[in-house]
Amino acid sequence: MFDPRSLGVITTAMVTAHRINKNIEKWLGEKNVADTLSQSVPNNVTSEMGLALLDVSDVARQYPEVIAYFEKAEDGDIFKELPKLEGGTAVLNAMQNYLDKYGMRCSGEIDITKTRWWEKPSLLVPIILSNIKNFEPNARITKFEEGRLEAEAKEHDLLRRLEKLPNGKKKVKKTKKMISVLRNHIGYREYPKYDWICRMFIYKKALMNEAAKLVEKGIIKSKEDVYYLSFEEFREVVRTQQLDYEIITERKKAYDYYETLAPPRLMTSEGEVIFGEYNTENVPEGALAGIPVSSGTIEGRARVLLKMEDADIEEGDILVTTFTDPSWTPLFVSLKGLVTEVGGLMTHGAVIAREYGLPAVVGVENATQEINDGQRIRINGTEGYVEILD
Repeated sequence: MFDPRSLGVITTAMVTAHRINKNIEKWLGEKNVADTLSQSVPNNVTSEMGLALLDVSDVARQYPEVIAYFEKAEDGDIFKELPKLEGGTAVLNAMQNYLDKYGMRCSGEIDITKTRWWEKPSLLVPIILSNIKNFEPNARITKFEEGRLEAEAKEHDLLRRLEKLPNGKKKVKKTKKMISVLRNHIGYREYPKYDWICRMFIYKKALMNEAAKLVEKGIIKSKEDVYYLSFEEFREVVRTQQLDYEIITERKKAYDYYETLAPPRLMTSEGEVIFGEYNTENVPEGALAGIPVSSGTIEGRARVLLKMEDADIEEGDILVTTFTDPSWTPLFVSLKGLVTEVGGLMTHGAVIAREYGLPAVVGVENATQEINDGQRIRINGTEGYVEILD
């Protein structure tokens, strides 16, 4: 399990990234170099999750019957049918090994009611098919090495240029030490949440076992009904074996209503809604402004997605969505860029975009409405804007 004392290491790494950017911009006039230096770092459990699914895809790509089944598979128990197919057992074992480490994850995973990958493995099928379509075998090694070599080349280039400056040897020594701290520790940022989500899944399985008993006794209609009870209410129902089911009915109606509301872009932990405008000094006329979180400029097809399970990604696509969390990471290996409506410098999408070397702009208001699926767009992750090209 994750050692809370390591939070100091993570904080140090993030502060170091900021200092590298500040120093290099001051000394060499180059912005956001820590983005490149953060590519393919070791010990990032979330980026490793995306690369590991490439290995599962490599197993599946060997068996045409499995691929054909996946292309028509629905939301049922895919594991039940796989052993009946040629190569199905091998694919089943690969998926189960993957789920042993990452199966507790899902979209919106901090909500304990959300369906985990272990509960519905079919959620991974669209990404496996996209990986087979977009990559050659052994892409995991290739993708990681590409990022590592790019980061290494950037480090060598920076140190070479710094050495030529006044007091260059001192600048080189200081920068080299900071890069070492960044690359050896920034990956650990993902472990606290990974550990938390692992424990949440254990709790959920225990709670759903109790919910199943309530269904058997006719107290609730389905296990998911308990999602509309507080923990204390749930415990009381288990203790008394009684429930006014009208509570569930009314809360389901309220939930459906809340789902229609659009949350504000920025809200503090005290519930205060903050409004403001971006500095558009460097933003071209007609472009959508946002927060630059991973440097670089890229053009490509916009793939507007609201749910990960709807993914049909082609290599070179730019993902446009409301927000991402770790469950979206397996998609990132096929992407060339990221645009989200919600996010900041240290939210999931920003961190993984830097890890994979993808230009990214977040906090783009109404991006999923302003950009149509299939449109060609250009994103500038250095200045923070999105241009719609057609």
